[in-house]
This record gives sequence, structure tokens and C-alpha cells, in this order.
Amino acid sequence: MNSQNQKVVVLGGSSGIGLATVARLASAGANVVAVGRDEGRLERALAGLDGHVAGEALDCSDRAALEHFFGRLGGIDHLVLTLSGGEGGGKFAELDLAALRRGFEAKFWPQLEAAQAALPHLRRDGSLTFLTAISARIANPGTAGLGAINGALESMIGTLARELAPLRVNAVSPGVVDTPWWDRFPASVKAELFQQQAETLPVQRVGQATDVAHALQFLMENAFMTGAVIECDGGLRLL
Repeated sequence: MNSQNQKVVVLGGSSGIGLATVARLASAGANVVAVGRDEGRLERALAGLDGHVAGEALDCSDRAALEHFFGRLGGIDHLVLTLSGGEGGGKFAELDLAALRRGFEAKFWPQLEAAQAALPHLRRDGSLTFLTAISARIANPGTAGLGAINGALESMIGTLARELAPLRVNAVSPGVVDTPWWDRFPASVKAELFQQQAETLPVQRVGQATDVAHALQFLMENAFMTGAVIECDGGLRLL
């Protein structure tokens, strides 16, 4: 199966991995609906993309808005969930649990709300693909909270694959990827971290959004993949 003429919704499609996924799927011939919270930002992000791409401004934490959106959109073949947040990191003894709660509210709950709201409209043998993170699979000090958020999502993948079959349910677990997610840190901190990653990762570089978009496309298109979590981390889990 390929993306040609497939109707795909990408939530979180206005930047980073989500935007790279929108661009990749559209160039492969899919009819893509990119969803983002900020209408202006979404319009700027999608400007100039090749292929069939439509933008939709939507607060994915609003269940009623999600149900209205999917109901209005009609049947879809695939749903890709790249929604994320930025809070929940830090050493456990000092971890702001209120921030961790906000991290769950920004990533875990919106992905689940969107997936559940989309189910009546997803093609029976289509696909549902989540985006988690390698923090769920490594024991890296300072990432217990982030690991909890992403681990909670990953723990559901296999069960959902069986429960929702023949709908296919998978996830991609990225490592350190150069996206706007890192812009919350001072430029010097980001540069130092990326250099350290490039020196220690087996692939000798940090990831790009296009790397992860490629993995998301593979899971969406491969009709024999379900219940899988692909680690797209440059070998970070091996260190």
C-alpha cells in the first residue's frame, strides 16, 4: 500500500515532525489535512508545500471540537498523532509535579482524545500512528517524568492493536531530533547538547524531523505492521 490518494489527518502538523510528515505524505500523493492550534502559524507552515494539503486550526484538548472536526471531515484512511508538549523534565527529587501534569495534558490526553474521537471515522483497516519518545525506553537521569508520559502511550500500543483490529495501531519513538521543541532552551545549551549527541551517537549526528517522518510514513503504509513501536533514535537507546 502507498500514500497515493489516501486521506490522512496529521495532528500537530504545523511544525517539527508533524510538519515534516505532512510534507512527506503530500509529496507522496496523499490528501493531507494538517491540524494545528494556531491558524496563522499553520498557514505560514503550509505555504508552498507541494501536493494536496489543507490546514485546520483546532484545539486538540477540546473533545467536542475534535468530534465536530472528524464528523465534518468524514471518512479518513489514516490518523497520525504528533501532538507534544514541553514540560515534565528534570531530576525527580526536584521535579515540578504540576509541570509534569501539564506535560500529560499537552501530549498524553490530547493524543488519546483525538484517537478516540476519530475511531468512528477511520477506515476499518486503516491506521492510527502515535508519536512517543525514546525517554520511555532509556534510563536517562532527568527524564523520569518525560518517560512516564511517553511510556504511558507506548504501554497501550499492543493492546489497542488487538482491540481495534483490523485497524493498525503503531508508534514511532524518536530520540534527539532538531526541531523547534528545543527552542525553549538557550541556544548555547542546545548547541552543546547537539554536539555531545553527534559525538556519542552511533550515527554521529542528531536526528532531523524528516528522519522521523519517514518512519511514520512506513508504519502508515505497511499493511503488515501493527502493535509496533519503532525506535528512530540514532542508537541513543544503545548507549
